[in-house]
Amino acid sequence: MTLPSSDVQEKARLRGEALARRAAMGTAARVAASAAAAQHAPVLLENVSGRVVSLFAPFRDEIDTAPLAALLWDAGAQVALPVVIARDLPLLFRIWRPGDVLEPVGAYRIPTPLPSSPQLVPQDLIVPLAAFDRRGYRIGYGAGHYDRTLALLRAQVPVRAFGYAFACQEVDEVPVEPHDERVDGMITEAGAFSCGG
Repeated sequence: MTLPSSDVQEKARLRGEALARRAAMGTAARVAASAAAAQHAPVLLENVSGRVVSLFAPFRDEIDTAPLAALLWDAGAQVALPVVIARDLPLLFRIWRPGDVLEPVGAYRIPTPLPSSPQLVPQDLIVPLAAFDRRGYRIGYGAGHYDRTLALLRAQVPVRAFGYAFACQEVDEVPVEPHDERVDGMITEAGAFSCGG
């Protein structure tokens, strides 16, 4: 089952508007907001010592995850980054330690751990997005990597997923498709909150 064309167009509109608001923030505001968001993350993540937490390497003007990575390492978490295997497959995750070399991979040259880096299964996933609503539904970038990955992981092990973005990316309501995986909470520079009970 797919969304009616009007909902597909609405998703595209919401994505475009949220990304335009994000781009309009400017570099200095994004840097400050990224640092502030990291400080709100422990509200939802709580004690991460010994846990595997996946982040993402920011692309273009996405929220910067470096301040959160530093906080997680200091708290004793094992940090992982996603690796895209193929467009229609779930992501896999490789460990990312302080000082590790990351290799630009794919058409978008996203920094990725080397193939020699050990694979990990995350317990907590910090998920990128273009737009989100208070229910925990998100609009990604169209490839469906995180929906497939979350569905697979949630069928196998207890995992938590948290959207990570700027507050300006919030929308009133995201049109929902059957395959859409909701996040358990959202973290922005304005604060952190649980979604959907």
